[in-house]
Amino acid sequence: MSRCRWKVLLLYVCLSCLGSATAAAPAGHGYKSFQTAVYVPEYVVEQMKDPAYLQSTWETISGQVKVDKVYLETYRSGRTADEALLEQVKAFFAGHGVEVAGGIGLTVMESNNFQSFCYTDPKDREIVKGLAQMTARHFDEVILDDFYFNNTKNDSDIAAKGSRSWDDFRVDLMDKASQELIVGPARQVNPKVKVIIKFPNWYEHFQGNGYDLDKEPKIFDGIWTGNETREPDATSQHLQQYESYEIFRYLENIAPGRNGGGWVDTGGLRYADRYAEQLWDTMLAKAPTMMLFKWTELLNPATPGQRQAWSGVHTSFDYQQMVDGYAKSNPGKQSTMAGVAGYALQEIDPIIGKLGNPIGIASYKPYNSSGEDFLQNYFGMMGIPVEMVPTFPTEAKLVLLTEEAAADPQLVAKIKAHLQAGKSVLMTSGLVRVLQGHGLEDLVSLRTTSRKVTVAHYSAGYRAPGEEATNNPGLLIPEIDYVTNDSVPLISADASGNSFPILIADHYSKGIIYVLTVPDNFNDLYLYPASVVSALKEAVMGDFPVRMEGPNKVSLFAYDNRTFVVESYLDHPVTVTAAIAEGVTKIVDMETGAGIAGEAVAPRRGRPSAGPARMNFQITIQPHSYAAFSEVQ
Repeated sequence: MSRCRWKVLLLYVCLSCLGSATAAAPAGHGYKSFQTAVYVPEYVVEQMKDPAYLQSTWETISGQVKVDKVYLETYRSGRTADEALLEQVKAFFAGHGVEVAGGIGLTVMESNNFQSFCYTDPKDREIVKGLAQMTARHFDEVILDDFYFNNTKNDSDIAAKGSRSWDDFRVDLMDKASQELIVGPARQVNPKVKVIIKFPNWYEHFQGNGYDLDKEPKIFDGIWTGNETREPDATSQHLQQYESYEIFRYLENIAPGRNGGGWVDTGGLRYADRYAEQLWDTMLAKAPTMMLFKWTELLNPATPGQRQAWSGVHTSFDYQQMVDGYAKSNPGKQSTMAGVAGYALQEIDPIIGKLGNPIGIASYKPYNSSGEDFLQNYFGMMGIPVEMVPTFPTEAKLVLLTEEAAADPQLVAKIKAHLQAGKSVLMTSGLVRVLQGHGLEDLVSLRTTSRKVTVAHYSAGYRAPGEEATNNPGLLIPEIDYVTNDSVPLISADASGNSFPILIADHYSKGIIYVLTVPDNFNDLYLYPASVVSALKEAVMGDFPVRMEGPNKVSLFAYDNRTFVVESYLDHPVTVTAAIAEGVTKIVDMETGAGIAGEAVAPRRGRPSAGPARMNFQITIQPHSYAAFSEVQ
């Protein structure tokens, strides 16, 4: 592939060179490509007053996963650690060559809906300030677990809020609390302390509880990222697996080079592979450190869970291989979740070191915005790499805009300038809905209506043979009205003899506007048949260096050094096609060294947005597994 082709990558990402350069893991005695840390909650620190418990649990954990660092928590849910014990435990880990830092879990009562401190109450404010100072006396680095938010609506809060929205009030309240109660007081007792805020996984709703992705990364010395996604269809959050990658990328673009690592727990697992997947996806995002929460969870038995469908297959996380390997060197002992983490991280470590900087389709999510919540992660699960950024990416060739982008009052003007520069935008139907009557009509003659329709049949392009999928379960979509021959439907859905646009294209100045109809239930995106998803990728990823064709729930991770990773979250083996442009004749599996030859395929007729001719490479992925490739010309 030519150097010019890879320069095109810069059009798709909004990533500073500084942030990428500092993503490399600091030197440690563990893995080569990243460090590993373990978080120890306050009540576990209390258990460590027993030297036998401390020694035995350390041996169990460190015998299965390499540990570079531990975070000892000083407070959680009304309990404060004994300061003499903190120093005792700190000395133990230091004596084993492990770096030690502090942590604070700032919740009044974790079991009561994660009840927060009341930051308008003078008594609570003094408690928080005292905890920050106490922790800073013992540690030069302090991280706030993701309970550092506000959810009280006491009389003092109501009076302080006034006429402001709860979002605005709480963001302002926590910005001031960060300076007045946390960072400032901590530095008074320890001028060299580094105070870090860890942001949780529910990034769409941060502002509702006072997290501020604009100002807080500047107030604190660094940030960390909550990457836990657990089971998307069995937990209340319903976070898609891809978010373990995407959230780290977004926060890295907010604070380039200051995003210290990703944080994953073992909660809500139906099978052990789901834990491994969260760790892999965090590392594929190039997190410099993997935080394993928590000490006691790593001691739990490593049960396989509901993985019978692929239990006899060698997958990227081979449960039986892990268990047998541990039993061979530790007769009579059972593998724990530390072993799952150790196996998963050991397997992916050599690959991470060979990957360049992540790239993807730029998606603009303004600071503290929400709308079509977490939608980018669904696109990631459809094989479209997404790189979310907090400022409008003027250098990107195509920008993905969901409803949350409307939080920017200058959005329409920025879209217009982008199109006039000869670039493109992809807007979702949710964004069209909120921009109607606010300048959108100056760009494109279409609108969402109040009508809904259930569709089950689809066609792409000009209804060419073989491009129509039928017998798909029906899904509910909003109807979009458009002006015939002004806008052109690239993908349509049919119902009861009528046609409804799924993907529309229109021209403005030198650029192209695409509008995607998003089903009311985002999970229904996975019901779109392969021909529809393929046509969508051709429009969105026209000359992106690598494009993947295949079933949904298989993700593509691409990098700027001609490498890419394909990961399947499905329960059965799948074969996908990697379509790569400009003269790449072979790809090489980074793990096995095996080469795969390509087959030349020209762009399909009737698809002007399909991009240049490509070489197709057939790749088979095992269940809940990944494969990494480098390209050879």
